[in-house]
Amino acid sequence: MAETKNTPVTVLGLGAMGQALAATLLRGGHPTTVWNRTPGKDTELIAAGAVGAATAAEAVEADGPVIVVLFDHASVHAILDPLAGKLSGRQVINLTSTAPEQARELAAWAAGHGIDYLDGGIMAVPSMIGQPGASILYSGSRAVYDKHRETLELLAAAEYFGDDAGLASTYDFALLAGMYAMFGGFMHGAAMMRSVGVSAGAFADRAASWVTAMAQMLPAYGRIIDGGDYTSPIQSLDFHKAALDAITRATRDAGVAVDFVAPIKNLIDRQVADGHGSMEFARTIEELV
Repeated sequence: MAETKNTPVTVLGLGAMGQALAATLLRGGHPTTVWNRTPGKDTELIAAGAVGAATAAEAVEADGPVIVVLFDHASVHAILDPLAGKLSGRQVINLTSTAPEQARELAAWAAGHGIDYLDGGIMAVPSMIGQPGASILYSGSRAVYDKHRETLELLAAAEYFGDDAGLASTYDFALLAGMYAMFGGFMHGAAMMRSVGVSAGAFADRAASWVTAMAQMLPAYGRIIDGGDYTSPIQSLDFHKAALDAITRATRDAGVAVDFVAPIKNLIDRQVADGHGSMEFARTIEELV
């Protein structure tokens, strides 16, 4: 049976993300119990109508699903292991950032204690929760997802990827890898522009437009990779090697470290040295697997 708007929810962990989730639940009409290991982070939530629990054990006495948003995988076990008996027969939604194998381990742990487990990867910063553009990716228990989908959609656009509890976090971390590479590239470029007196803010506007335009190439790269044919390049690895050689020189001339560009340069150099210079840049994925 699907939940009602008044389904109570417990939130364990009141970092910036936990606070945003709990505040959104309250605004959505859900009785919300909150707990945090460090006291004092629940003040505004209690003022808004949340029930503050003194301990995690007290928090999970409340009815409804338990949303866990802690620091890391070890924190989840540290808090939930002593509560396994109390959580038996309950539904746990873990939104802590955990690696895929850690998510699968938690799912197995939960199953062993009679806990219905759903894992989620949050594709948003705290200020985006409850707003357009935020999404949370889920995998694990379909029953938990279906029963609480209305609540999950209140927090962010929700998408379910199947019963493999590690699949959502695989998507999550793969997307985050792309994000960090993008931000790293921006910082590298901003450092180069600083050497000629251009502010990071001024460079950011131009960089955002450029990155948006280049992102349109991703579907084409996906098709090339899935097809496995790298023999008809638009721009070959030889071309990209020359480009990265020039970028590296310009970087050093600007007095900037090459830490961000060196890994991709090394991947391209290796492929060219192995005789793949005439092939498509997308072949680089084969060096990673």
